[in-house]
Amino acid sequence: MCDAMRIGIFGCSGRMGRMLVAAVLETPGSVLAGGVERPGSEAVGQDLGSLAHHAPVGRTVGDDPRALFEASDVVIDFSSPAVTADNAALAVETGKGLVVGTTGLGPEHLSSLSAAAKHVPVVQAPNMSLGITLLLDLVEQMARLLNERCDIEILEMHHRHKVDAPSGTALALGRAAALGRGVDLDEVARRVRDGITGPRGMGDIGFATLRGGNVVGEHTVIFADDDERIEITHKATSRLIFARGALHAALWTEGRPPGLYSMRDVLGLTR
Repeated sequence: MCDAMRIGIFGCSGRMGRMLVAAVLETPGSVLAGGVERPGSEAVGQDLGSLAHHAPVGRTVGDDPRALFEASDVVIDFSSPAVTADNAALAVETGKGLVVGTTGLGPEHLSSLSAAAKHVPVVQAPNMSLGITLLLDLVEQMARLLNERCDIEILEMHHRHKVDAPSGTALALGRAAALGRGVDLDEVARRVRDGITGPRGMGDIGFATLRGGNVVGEHTVIFADDDERIEITHKATSRLIFARGALHAALWTEGRPPGLYSMRDVLGLTR
């Protein structure tokens, strides 16, 4: 009997989906259970291995999400907020784990994941990079240790095609800083500055957004005090880091009880 985890990929023909397929095929302990795309996609019916620039594996891209969940131990989803909410319901109905890297999730989508997590293990993170996970932990610690007079600014840059701003990762970094200071991010976030804005508010957490070219993702957190400044930067040069992190999280769900987990939980950083 094979002890490897059966991993399904939702949205398998996109850039992230193909990398996820390749990562599963290349990682011991994981078996590709299948992949799906929306009905009518040109990818439906193609061999999953060929789609990911591997040797054919004899399994083709499907268009039935329920069938994917039923064939898998855990499904990795990098799709859209509405689709992710639907997948959360399918995870509960089929009793399978879910790893979510979808960005742009609103309160209603997060509520769907929280509801699903009462029944199955769900790992959700706006950024699956192991490096970003460590950065989030460091930002929280620094915000806790530095006094309120130290200004916090978060700068992010992504490719020209990204549709949401600030990025989910930038907001996560802001939440980490707010948590360290014991404040609500919604009350101190300053996302837009234009025109005569007046002086910077004490305790504000500012955001700046850049878009251009094919930048995968760059995030810098700046702690600026009088006479000194600390800057911590993470630069992603390939989406492979997100695929590897998501697969790491998927394998981690084996044997886990129901719950809503983060990448901090996956890396054992939760205090």
